[in-house]
Amino acid sequence: MVWPARRDRAWYANVELPPLAPAKLAGPLDPVRARGDWLVFPKGVGTYVEQLAGMVPLRGGEVRTALDVGCGVASFGDYLFNYGILTMSIDRRNRHKAQVQLALERGLPAMIGALGVRRLPYPTRSFDMVHCAGCLFPGNSHDELYMLEIDRLLRPGGYWVLAMPPISWKTQYDDLNRTAKGMPGEQLASEEIAKKLCWSKVSENGTIAVWRKPINHIECEQDAKLLRSPPFCTGDAADSAWYVNTSMCLTRLPRVELAGDIAGGAVEKWPERLTAVPPRIASGETKGMPIQTYKLDSLDWKKRVDFYRTYLNLSDGSYRNVMDMNAGFGGFAAAMSEYPIWVMNVVPANLTDNTLGIIYERGLIGTYMDWCESFSTYPRTYDVIHANGVFSLYMDTCGIPYIVLEMDRILRPGGAAIIRDAPDVVHKVKDAADRLHWHSEIVDTENGALDPEKLLIVDNSLPFPDHPA
Repeated sequence: MVWPARRDRAWYANVELPPLAPAKLAGPLDPVRARGDWLVFPKGVGTYVEQLAGMVPLRGGEVRTALDVGCGVASFGDYLFNYGILTMSIDRRNRHKAQVQLALERGLPAMIGALGVRRLPYPTRSFDMVHCAGCLFPGNSHDELYMLEIDRLLRPGGYWVLAMPPISWKTQYDDLNRTAKGMPGEQLASEEIAKKLCWSKVSENGTIAVWRKPINHIECEQDAKLLRSPPFCTGDAADSAWYVNTSMCLTRLPRVELAGDIAGGAVEKWPERLTAVPPRIASGETKGMPIQTYKLDSLDWKKRVDFYRTYLNLSDGSYRNVMDMNAGFGGFAAAMSEYPIWVMNVVPANLTDNTLGIIYERGLIGTYMDWCESFSTYPRTYDVIHANGVFSLYMDTCGIPYIVLEMDRILRPGGAAIIRDAPDVVHKVKDAADRLHWHSEIVDTENGALDPEKLLIVDNSLPFPDHPA
């Protein structure tokens, strides 16, 4: 099924679920119904998002990147597309509901993940808004640890949205099997933790409460003792998030001189944000990455993606979920932004140059990953996989066959892949691809036969030559 039709329904047989009665499957914001061979996703979240738009500036490009914790089937993120907002939706792995799989089946950005003792695999100052509705948070012994992680992920001036219990606790929440007992204490606890983090409460309306992170930590440092704030984290590893435990400390924002300065620098509003020089590069915060290198990278990827269209039709909605296994500055995703797709930008965790924060400052989304492990997704969830230099990077560790097998697990039937690497590496990948009966061919790059790189174009919508349809 092509985009945008797939956002409203999915083949039941495509998702590993137990027998489903024609009743609600997902959470309170996104009920799922069974209708014959289809799973149907109603659009009931619209009224809720319109209410939120009166509390958070969703229009106008100020909010571009969002994180939805406990996302269900990502109906919240789906509706935010109407505002030009790109949402990373995360939820736990659940064999009875497989909500992240349903979200990806719909063509919506999603990953398996949850707040816990380890950091989420995103850099500091990534999201303009973090949202949690009906996910039973806070209200446990780890609530302050979880909110410290949310604070790490929020951009300066970013918004934290908590909806349903314990907000407006007198409202009945029969669907969540909770009573009003204990909810006043839960809401008070969340209010107190927000104060300790120096967040200011922006609004509370019905079942929604919104806080805002400060744009810098000048006042927070001055009032730390009065507020009984957690100590500031030491060191400069705030962006590290691959198998890193969450600490009971407050992630320090980059220092500023004036109370009105935005720590780390201001980002442009969307869509100008995509092509502007990211603050991490402009300020020199990310070492060894000159502005001119960034600009040339963007131009190179525009040329490369134009050439990829020779082999793949990116405009007709057949391809929607795209993964870039080694994203760099996000130039591939930026060049793909004119097409009806979204890109999961992956930055290998073993690279010295950590560029994922730059990607988020461009208004794109992504994650850290070690390609010697399995990616946090279900099988058959991506339509296109792009691998630039990935196999050269991992040849001496887990090797080519392992990574090709992981790509095969992730790739949807009939999906496509573009492997860009040194010629000898590409030939080895081709051998592995043939053993999996991928339909692939080695071709020159956009620069012709003298380019030191080659491309392996995989189009599994075509029959394998030795196994005609």
